[in-house]
Amino acid sequence: MLIERVFRSEDLPPADRFDSWRELVGQTHAPLELRSDHWADFRASQRLLDLGAVSVWPTAFQPLCFRRTPKLIRQSDPEGLHISLPLGGALRAVRGEEEAVYGPDSLCVVDTSRPVDIHGGDDVGLHTGVGLEVPKALLPLPRNQSDQAARLRLSAQDGFGFLLAQLLTQLARGTNSYQPSDGPRLGTVVVDLVSALIAHALDSGNSLPPETRRQALVLRIRAFVQQHLHDPHLTPRAIAAAHHISISYLHRLFQEEDDTVTAWIRSQRLERVRRDLADPAMRAIPIYAVAARWGFPRAADFTRTFRTAYGIPPRDYRNQAHGVAE
Repeated sequence: MLIERVFRSEDLPPADRFDSWRELVGQTHAPLELRSDHWADFRASQRLLDLGAVSVWPTAFQPLCFRRTPKLIRQSDPEGLHISLPLGGALRAVRGEEEAVYGPDSLCVVDTSRPVDIHGGDDVGLHTGVGLEVPKALLPLPRNQSDQAARLRLSAQDGFGFLLAQLLTQLARGTNSYQPSDGPRLGTVVVDLVSALIAHALDSGNSLPPETRRQALVLRIRAFVQQHLHDPHLTPRAIAAAHHISISYLHRLFQEEDDTVTAWIRSQRLERVRRDLADPAMRAIPIYAVAARWGFPRAADFTRTFRTAYGIPPRDYRNQAHGVAE
């Protein structure tokens, strides 16, 4: 599990909850004015995930308004970008005369150096979402481009925005599959995704350093493979064609990742099959059908591959996972 700190308002006396939440948000993001009709007995929670210089915070809170004013900016400015992914409910951002509403299909960018009012939540229930804090100094972009990020409307449904939203959503669900040492590595991935997302939105991808462009391409390819694991015709040639690169360049990309394309596809498919074999809801589905679902059309080949990877035949694995005696 990643290193994280947890805040729950119910752990505090009602009179202390709103002020404690305001202090926490100020430390996590930047000093803010907070207003809420629910201040007398405020309900909120937050998990602050440590990704090195980057932080991610899944959160839930009652309706309120965050205000970043010119006075607060003069007093303290960490010079960062805050990116919000709403999961339940909408965010309304007011920047001067401009107003924009963001839902689960979009990413809201706030620049700590610019005034903004953010209205979150409604009276139906708690607003839920994921916040991401990235110092602008980490982004390998010309400063004028990172300064333009807050005016962009970024989609969370395709391209780099989709990859970033996927990662944030996964972290919000839990981090049990990670080790504490994975935090800085994930932070690097996040910075690469945010940089590529902004550069693409500004149509300035060539301004990214070659290593950032390479890593962003690898992330796109991995996401593409994850979405097409069910396709038995998913081959290096098909992947290269979909990304307009040569097969030899595709292989070089994965060699730098200490893997091969074919081996990584196989390992991802095997992991999906292993997960389904252990799922009680899929107990009645024949093993050959589970295997075919994840791109293994030939049962004999699949059984041999599974046994090589896990040291046990798939039928025995399923029986052990469900406590069935041999």
